[in-house]
Parts: sequence; structure tokens; C-alpha cells
Amino acid sequence: MHKVEVDVSEDLLKVNENLAKEVRQHLEDHGVRAVELLGSIGSGKTSIIEWIIREHGDEYSFAVLAGDVVSEYDERRFKRLGVPVVGLNTGRECHLDAHMVQHGLEHLEEEVDLDELDVLFIENVGNLVCPADFPVGAHERVIVVSATEGEDVVGKHPMIIREGDVLVINKVDLAEPCGVSVEKMVEAAREINPDIEIYRTSVKTGEGMDELSRRLLTL
Repeated sequence: MHKVEVDVSEDLLKVNENLAKEVRQHLEDHGVRAVELLGSIGSGKTSIIEWIIREHGDEYSFAVLAGDVVSEYDERRFKRLGVPVVGLNTGRECHLDAHMVQHGLEHLEEEVDLDELDVLFIENVGNLVCPADFPVGAHERVIVVSATEGEDVVGKHPMIIREGDVLVINKVDLAEPCGVSVEKMVEAAREINPDIEIYRTSVKTGEGMDELSRRLLTL
């Protein structure tokens, strides 16, 4: 009997890549800039998005796709800010993929005309491993890590750092109490991805948030 081997994982990644291109083209056709945030639970992804929406809601029109194993918690937080939001429940899946985001956009368009939006935030599942191989069509992939996760959090996740356009080292106000060197985190990131742009931030104090906002909102 002739043996045939099929690499299913490679096929799935290719399908996702093609769908991601469709998602990006659809957003560009409507003049929407998509920013994807990836990071562990508690790194501050939701708080960063909230801060930007509160500070720049008069200048830009925002919407959010909130992905999580159970998305209703973050979804409620964004709804309180008065922006259109669609929760994407992934169930057993540890990441969003382009197909989920396509469906999310379909539901979002029932609520708002994409032509009226400037920026779409896509908050991925709290995970620094699974999302690496699954682009969702965003213009920027923003990796968020917290100083409270320790100096080695960057070095332990090289795949996601290589895929990122921007690295946010958040909660820098807590670095010293936690005995963490932010500079060592920066050095580790530079070794993995010399081209990644790095921002040191604290949502609590506002440190670095204006600079990060300008970077992410540049249309």
C-alpha cells in the first residue's frame, strides 16, 4: 500500500494566512487601522486599550474585538466606555485566528458602519505561546508583557517576540519592588528581534502611554 503523508498543520496555517490577508484588505477598504494586542493574563492588555480609548476618544472612533476563553468580562469593560465591542469566545482554543476575526467583523458591522471607524483593537487570548503562528490581519502586532512577570518572560517566549512589531513592557512602576530590571528585558528582546520597537509603560502612572498611543494610532 502506498503511504501518503499530509501535513495538516501546514495546510491550516496557510489557510489562516490567506484569511488574514482577506481581513486586512477588508479593513483597508474601509479605512480602518487594526491593532492586535497579545500578552499573558494580567499583563495589562485591556487596561492599555481602555486608557487609549479614554484619552483619545474625541480624536478617533474606536471599536474592539475582545477575544478570550470567556470574553464577557473584558467585553463589559469596553461597553462601559461606550465603544462598539464584540466578544469572541474561543472555548478550548488558546488563541484567536483569522476565521474567528472574520466572524467578529460580521457581527461588528451589524452594530457600526466600518467606514465610520478609525481604529479597531483586537485583544487576543491571554497567552504568549499559541497566537504566534496565527496572524489575524492586523496592521500591528503588539506584544504586552508586565514587569511583574519577571525578567525572563521575554527570553522564554522568543517566537512571539519575533512576530511582534511593538513590545510593551508594562507596569514598570512595579519593576523595582519586584526586583526586576526592565533594561534586562529590553536587552533580551533586542537579541531576539532587533527591529521590534519597545515602549516602557505604566497605565497606573501614565508613564510612556502618550508615546505608545501616538505609535499605535498613526494612521
